[in-house]
Amino acid sequence: MSITAINVRNQFRGTIKEIIEGPVVSEVDVVTRNGDVVTSVITTRSVKDLGLEVGREVVALVKSTEVSLAVF
Repeated sequence: MSITAINVRNQFRGTIKEIIEGPVVSEVDVVTRNGDVVTSVITTRSVKDLGLEVGREVVALVKSTEVSLAVF
């Protein structure tokens, strides 16, 4: 399967830096091209199904219905 188009505007290309695997969910840290880190929490099953591993190049797709800000 290959994706030719997607409607998610916030896309960050990067490399998987670390995977913290849990029994049900896992944290996947992706270092973007500009050095920022994006963390995704996905099911451990998805980590395995996608063949995710440290060093693999991925695209982090960020879609949110709410962004909260706090003032201090």
